[in-house]
Amino acid sequence: MSASIGFEASASVRLGGANAAPGVPQAYDYPYSTFRFHVHFTLDPIAGGGGGGGQAQPVCGGAFAECTGLEATMEPKVIKEGGRNYGAAQRAGPVTFGTVILKRGLTSTRDMWTWFDLVTNQHMFARRLAATINVYDTSGKAVLAWRLSRAMPVKFKGADLNAKGTEVGVEELHLAHEGLTMAQPSHPTIDGIPQPR
Repeated sequence: MSASIGFEASASVRLGGANAAPGVPQAYDYPYSTFRFHVHFTLDPIAGGGGGGGQAQPVCGGAFAECTGLEATMEPKVIKEGGRNYGAAQRAGPVTFGTVILKRGLTSTRDMWTWFDLVTNQHMFARRLAATINVYDTSGKAVLAWRLSRAMPVKFKGADLNAKGTEVGVEELHLAHEGLTMAQPSHPTIDGIPQPR
């Protein structure tokens, strides 16, 4: 099945099909909430071909509070044809991925810093992890998941310290990666996630 046929079939089912009775309301797919998510890491070394080792890797003791940067941008190639005066031809070009930023409350666990230190200071450049970001609905069931291939930490930011402040300390880990895809959730239900250490 080609991609175009698959997309059209999916849209037809979602919109009730071509034979849907006029005036009959169709079921709508309401947006999901963004406050229930879980990030799961597994080994994904460069030498291993990017298949992922399947072995879970702890990166923080506790849950992430925020995940941003799940984006992919295709840069079109503009072709200016002679005699085509009303706009240039657009062709598909290379895809670039945004830097994913993970934020969490500061605890005694140093796994985020350890990973950054391994890649930058201890020269373990092939120490890559795959990250699966699971999104859950209000009932705790996984509804979709994004996978980052061969993620590499490119920035670590410690919590800002202020003697007059009352906020919770927040640290950040910025990840560059080699691919953003939709994947199977690593944990089908939120109750099945192992508790933080």
